[in-house]
Amino acid sequence: MEMDDHKRRRNMILYVIIALLVYLILNTLLFPNMGQQAQITDVSYSTLLDDLENKEVDRIDYTTGEYDAVYTRKGEADNVAYQTTILPGSEDTLIQLIRDSGAEIDVVVPNNDSSLWTYYLMTLVLPFLIFFLIGWWFNRRMKKASGDDGPSMNFGGGFGGMGGGGLGKSGARKVKSEDVGVTFKDVAGQEEAKESLKEVVDFLENPKRYEAIGARLPRGALLVGPPGTGKTLLAKAVAGEAGVSFFSISGSEFVEMFVGRGAAKVRDLFKQANENAPCIVFIDEIDAVGKRRDQGLSTNDEREQTLNQLLTEMDGFDNHKGIVVLAATNRPDSLDPALLRPGRFDRRIPVELPDLAGRKAILELHAKDVKTQPPIDLSAIARATPGASGADLANIINEGALRAVRMGRSRAMQEDFEESVEVVIAGQQRKSTVLSDHEKQVVSYHEIGHAIVAASMKEGAPVTKITIVPRTSGALGYTMQVEEDEKFLTTRQEALDKLAVYCGGRAAEELIFNEMTTGAANDIEQATKLARNMITRFGMSDEFGMMALGTVQNAYLNQDTSLTCAPGTAEHVDEAVRKLIEDAHSRALQILKENKFKLHELARYLYKKETITGQEFMTLLKRENPLMPPKPQA
Repeated sequence: MEMDDHKRRRNMILYVIIALLVYLILNTLLFPNMGQQAQITDVSYSTLLDDLENKEVDRIDYTTGEYDAVYTRKGEADNVAYQTTILPGSEDTLIQLIRDSGAEIDVVVPNNDSSLWTYYLMTLVLPFLIFFLIGWWFNRRMKKASGDDGPSMNFGGGFGGMGGGGLGKSGARKVKSEDVGVTFKDVAGQEEAKESLKEVVDFLENPKRYEAIGARLPRGALLVGPPGTGKTLLAKAVAGEAGVSFFSISGSEFVEMFVGRGAAKVRDLFKQANENAPCIVFIDEIDAVGKRRDQGLSTNDEREQTLNQLLTEMDGFDNHKGIVVLAATNRPDSLDPALLRPGRFDRRIPVELPDLAGRKAILELHAKDVKTQPPIDLSAIARATPGASGADLANIINEGALRAVRMGRSRAMQEDFEESVEVVIAGQQRKSTVLSDHEKQVVSYHEIGHAIVAASMKEGAPVTKITIVPRTSGALGYTMQVEEDEKFLTTRQEALDKLAVYCGGRAAEELIFNEMTTGAANDIEQATKLARNMITRFGMSDEFGMMALGTVQNAYLNQDTSLTCAPGTAEHVDEAVRKLIEDAHSRALQILKENKFKLHELARYLYKKETITGQEFMTLLKRENPLMPPKPQA
């Protein structure tokens, strides 16, 4: 309390100084002549008479009862004046001379020095009082805007509020318990994360059970996972299940350009949490403020002060009141170790991409809000979207509903959702892109090359769709493969088969047209990435064996791999990657040579129809060619 009074006094002094400076500046700019005193020179009465006879007097002021006269001469500055004493009894003669000279005359009646007090009142006291009232009014407005109607007059905060809008306030968005509106029923595909958070909910509902045995609730839980997996939704669901208030703020909102403001926001956030306990405090994208501290040139003092304040507040608050801090990030490797130690964020809850069952549950959850026309097979959509997040799946359902409206139907059908999968993955169809006949033939052979190589693999995923319709993602066509069952492990042979499938398109171009095109750019990129991972991460190389030569950075974002080996070893890695891709290319070329007739037949069929299903492709591929000799029976 003593510190608050000291801060108020300091802020008041600061405000008075600023108001005084503003007044002096305005007084100088707006009233430059206010208070300027004239330069008055005493002269004799005869000098006045001579000036009147020579008609050099411009204006004369005569004070009654004091026989004093002040006059100015023509052609001189306004602040240069002359003063003399008039002889008693000569007033009439003087007035006549003034009239003859053409000068102006003004009679001044003395008011017992009251004009001096009026001057000081108008030029000093009144402007300062106006500035004081303006500052007080702004201070009260800012306090009401921030929800603080207390009696204190924090002039420093009021003056700063005019420019910053309550810079010391956290800005956290508070949602009352009855307005949260989200429970665990609204979260699908994250059963493990929900199980980990149910204990938090139970503590908020029944804290006495844990206190009786001496257990304490973890102060914080860190939700870690890729974007779009439902981390924020899970945090809201915890508040909704427990029936407590929910405070939400982003990590970037703590970092201000003003030194100390971020730490002030942290203090205010935890102050609000204590006043509203039990409650949930959710900090989204905490890596914006919780990055690892170092001594590098990129150090941000303001961010470090904010992080230090956050660490202190998490140590200091009483979690027996039922305050739980939840945070979310997709860059856990960049967080400061002090933030992750026991006593702060005790628990790390993975929120991973959903598996096949999870994807189906998410699709069913979002499909409840969409009118559909049976039959609807969401399992097929789930199998076609491996690696999709919850946000992607919600977007697929919404795109399907939008397509149904565009097609003039009142209910969404299975084909709408299947097309929406392609829209989310490859983009909308580009109707403005018109391929020439030759380019269309090249794309047809390219995609059929992928499909024939994929169909020849024993363990490969079956082909479900082939199209040469350009998409907005830049693809001129694509071949879709969908696994029957979800796989979590990939053997070396399966990886080699996948490499051969990637090389199938380029191999078909070389075999038929004896030429290379830019259409294989994405295939080459994917093949190179897979081959490099086989050698540096998966230990699938005969030369290096089980030796890790690379590490993954940003595992939940772009999954970039950086080499952790000597430059000479890196050259051998590049050579090994080239050899893997070259072997896969030769293998794909050999498969297509053996099925050259089918390659021609299927490419011509795709050229005419532009889009064919996997079933059509397999029927034509397995059909015996009457012009070719029958295959030998085993």
